[in-house]
Amino acid sequence: MKQGFVKTAAAVPHIQVADVPYNVEQICRLIEETAGAGAKITVFPELCITGYTCGDLFLQRTLLERAREGLDTIAAFTKGKDGLYFVGLPYMVRGKLYNAAAAICGGTILGLVPKKHIPNYGEFYEGRWFAPGPEECTLTEEGIPFGANQLFSCRELPQLVVAAEICEDLWAPDPESSRHAMAGASVIVNLSASDEVTAKDVYRRDLVKGQSARLLCGYVFSSAGEGESTTDLVFGGHCLISENGVLLAQSQRFANETVYGDLDVFRIESERRRLNTFTQNGDSYRVSSFSLSVEETKLTRRFDPEPFVPSAAADREKRCEDIIAIQAMGLKKRLQHTKTGHAVIGISGGLDSALALLVTVRAFDYLEIPRSNITAVTMPCFGTTDRTYRNACRLTKALGATLREIPIGEAVTGHFQDIGQDPSLHDVTYENAQARERTQVLMDLANRENGLVIGTGDMSELALGWATYNGDHMSMYGVNVSVPKTLVRHLVKYFADTCREPALSEVLLDVLDTPVSPELLPPEDGVIAQKTEDLVGPYRLHDFFLYYMLRFGYGPDKIFRIAKTAFLGQYEDGEILKWLKTFYHRFFSQQFKRSCLPDGPKVGTVSISPRGDLRMPSDACEAVWMEVLDTL
Repeated sequence: MKQGFVKTAAAVPHIQVADVPYNVEQICRLIEETAGAGAKITVFPELCITGYTCGDLFLQRTLLERAREGLDTIAAFTKGKDGLYFVGLPYMVRGKLYNAAAAICGGTILGLVPKKHIPNYGEFYEGRWFAPGPEECTLTEEGIPFGANQLFSCRELPQLVVAAEICEDLWAPDPESSRHAMAGASVIVNLSASDEVTAKDVYRRDLVKGQSARLLCGYVFSSAGEGESTTDLVFGGHCLISENGVLLAQSQRFANETVYGDLDVFRIESERRRLNTFTQNGDSYRVSSFSLSVEETKLTRRFDPEPFVPSAAADREKRCEDIIAIQAMGLKKRLQHTKTGHAVIGISGGLDSALALLVTVRAFDYLEIPRSNITAVTMPCFGTTDRTYRNACRLTKALGATLREIPIGEAVTGHFQDIGQDPSLHDVTYENAQARERTQVLMDLANRENGLVIGTGDMSELALGWATYNGDHMSMYGVNVSVPKTLVRHLVKYFADTCREPALSEVLLDVLDTPVSPELLPPEDGVIAQKTEDLVGPYRLHDFFLYYMLRFGYGPDKIFRIAKTAFLGQYEDGEILKWLKTFYHRFFSQQFKRSCLPDGPKVGTVSISPRGDLRMPSDACEAVWMEVLDTL
């Protein structure tokens, strides 16, 4: 459970209706199995000790007494097991029968949670046998806590707080889980007996995903399997594990499977902390504590190495179109507000300026302004290669924008003379003077044409401070400012794949194939000598680090751990750690550049705008984070 990862299981035993000894044996077998797999929470179906479909047999004292004995047997079996277990059974309290979920840990019955919403429609006749459970928690005749308002809190991991609801409690207009989450539950378990009819599995899955998203929680759903199928009903044993709207695991139906999912309770805590509309009040709840060992969970959870980019092609295409539309609509509004019909953009032949030009063209098309009013300026200097120069020209012409070529070598050389810079010294002054000269040219051209300078820099560069202050760092509107480098590449590829002009597609594909470079140092044998990723590290890693640091507040040790999983076989552990240290150092030291960013459209949940998502002091110290990194 280190770093908040908690392995959970939804288990479906093979049962025989009303055969309590057999069912208890099957439940204990699965407890042994899930304990061996490292599951800290295991959830069984509704009424699984007796079977859900017992009908009027629930009125038989013999069945109820055997169910109570079966619960004691299961509780005794959990002694010495390192887990929290939820099993369903019919339970008598002060003369009334309830459909209950028993929470068990270490041989002790921690509490009984009754079902509140009792269905009595269609194929369900629970109102014939069961009373609705009370919310208020009292004690049973045996001294066991009883009532819906119960939380089960882990002593060793305070962020792990579990609550239970039963089947219909989720389907009701006011789900019990909503109250539980507001009372502090980070994980909801649902013991269910949901029969199968056409398309119900899709509705069930969406319901579980939606509730986990709405409540910012982990949700473990276990439903009765084929052993329950009797008379008119068929049960499929559909199990689901979801977290914050993301489905982590789902069983096959009609297979009585056990599925596992690694919930991240630190991530849940981070999400709730970030959203100040998520308020908590657990005053009316009874909290029972339980103990689990704290070791490193063996992760089966997958971490996408490109979290900003959907892995499914259809989702990726939709995401690309949405982002381009947001970028273009943001620029459209700025052009309308400033009453200008001209734009000036520095075109380098690289990815970022290609995307910025494509977006600017889209905005001009929205406004029905001639594309020729876009001035794309190529400014060759000491590091420009024939390939990037040629691509800048080809791209501009293919899009119908106006191309201006303004060589800046002479101007930069004159500036070197003014400040006493040795042109043979290829230091930071040598590089940044070129970037600032280009920005001056763009700004002055925009003034002449009553236009806007469109910024090309992306979020990954700004996160690392890989931008010249008051050079490419500055513009009048930055369309790429919240687009990470890994996503820039996919957006340009999307344009290349969907455009109907072969010449445009061809040049975009060559831009995609060109190494990322600021081209500020002279080329070697006509080839780019200065490759950004050789200097600051792979953007795939930095975008991964950035996502988990800003989106979920993960610490560097946890980011390192999941990065090793995500990039297994792609980067050595030492290489990941090296660039993670680089990331943190540059992120903290370069905030002053982000504190004065131009406006630009927010396109995703991660943004570094100083006016929006990242209110970070420019002089914050990195020491605490680097101390953690030094221990890895």
